[in-house]
Amino acid sequence: MTRGLAIETSGRLGSVAIAEDGVVVAEDSFAHGLKHAAEMVPRIDALLKSRGWAPADVREIYISVGPGSFTGLRIGVTLAKTLAFATGAKIAAVPTVQVLARNTAPEARDVVIVLDAKREQIFTARLHRENPGVWTIAEPAHLDSLAEMLRRSPRPVHLVGEGIPYHEKFLPHDDAAVLVTPETLWRARAATVAEIGFAMARAGEFTDPQTLTPLYIRRPEAEEKFEASAGR
Repeated sequence: MTRGLAIETSGRLGSVAIAEDGVVVAEDSFAHGLKHAAEMVPRIDALLKSRGWAPADVREIYISVGPGSFTGLRIGVTLAKTLAFATGAKIAAVPTVQVLARNTAPEARDVVIVLDAKREQIFTARLHRENPGVWTIAEPAHLDSLAEMLRRSPRPVHLVGEGIPYHEKFLPHDDAAVLVTPETLWRARAATVAEIGFAMARAGEFTDPQTLTPLYIRRPEAEEKFEASAGR
């Protein structure tokens, strides 16, 4: 039996989960931000102890790598790397867009991810699936505007992601084929990261912790402002 740990820190709420053979047996959530980063290890430790596991029992780590919050992704990826080095567990780097796509309705065939990137831009991707089937990437994660994504998207199209309320003015309210997923499903969860990560691991899709990095799409705003102030 394979014991795994899933970490999701791409959004406003983070979560961690532990799973046996891809089936989640415990999950916990916490608020986003540096203040709460220190809570992650004790929360993981509590989850492990609730099942009588030791850290060395975890043989696979499933980490949501983005796009999403710069700070959150950096914290999550750093923790995954640290745990992998300490325990020898293997890492599966799970695209956050795949995690979010699984929050949409069973009948959804096309989905656009909407994550706020400020400046009226979004971190986004478009995914498609046949009925039934797994989500495939139609447009990979990139920086765009919601208006342009909707212009290119087939109908009906489902929208999911925490950026939706920040870009509501770009929603075509006269287009009934643009469907907004319920707000309770806008965030990614560690339980879904575990499900996808376990499948990736079975396919041998592991990432070397030495080379593991978050999927940022663009540099953090603080870096861009620093370069601008330096006249670069």
